[in-house]
Amino acid sequence: MPITLIPTISTEHLAKKMSKHGEFKVFFPGKNRDKKRHFPDGEVYTRLMQIHELEKRVIVLHSGCPNPNAGLIELEMILQILKNHTSHSVEVFFAYFAYGQQDKLFNPGEINMAYTILEKLVNYYNVKKIYSIDAHFAGNTWVNNFPLVNVSAMEILKDYAQKKYPSLVYTAPDSGSTRRTGVLGAKKKRIHSYKTKNVCDGNFAQSVKGKDVGVIDDILETGGTLEHFFDACKKCGANKIIALITHGVLPSGIARIKNKYDGLYLTNSIATPESQVDVSKLIIKTILKS
Repeated sequence: MPITLIPTISTEHLAKKMSKHGEFKVFFPGKNRDKKRHFPDGEVYTRLMQIHELEKRVIVLHSGCPNPNAGLIELEMILQILKNHTSHSVEVFFAYFAYGQQDKLFNPGEINMAYTILEKLVNYYNVKKIYSIDAHFAGNTWVNNFPLVNVSAMEILKDYAQKKYPSLVYTAPDSGSTRRTGVLGAKKKRIHSYKTKNVCDGNFAQSVKGKDVGVIDDILETGGTLEHFFDACKKCGANKIIALITHGVLPSGIARIKNKYDGLYLTNSIATPESQVDVSKLIIKTILKS
């Protein structure tokens, strides 16, 4: 059965690859009279010109970067159009889930924004199923409240890196990454509210000494944690140190790690010039499997 794929601006690079696959009919949203997807004041414009040509299965493909706020508005506009004009089953695939790091309540007056977004998709927009690639909140118990399928790009990254570094020992830069990936890593010691320090015990030091190390993480923003972890690995006697990252969020952080590490492998879940690992086949496989 053919599948209608509707990409937001942030995933057009992935949708163009997926359009070559026979199962998908890709509908790119239309532009305004100025041939743009934004008005001069920055407001988002969206139009689904093919609204009456949808297949029975409709999937909206979205990445939360490089513009997380405008992107979220665009996603909601597309979902509202679909809600207004069709009774088809709608699904959403997040190549990168923005606001995924706001997944806990740390202080009074905060909200779990990741939960709030998922709740609205399901309860207001009637989204049948939600997919994500290496969502930061994956593994939290509250995720079980939603029809969410989280898949990982880590094996793709490993396969790509091992072509050049066949003997990599994999590790994680903090306890959160260890929880998500299941590989041995450093522990964080909190110095005060806004500063942490990587702590590497004897077992960790022994595991990386004299080895080529692949550092696995889901998100690269400022690059501070990864930079400090590089130094910790070097102190433990690591040889080459390679970063394997799913989501490259900030260009400044990407540049920082590219200059610090011996190698950087980054997926195109977010469209960046430095990404060289394609996740479009992972997206296709996940959709067709469901």
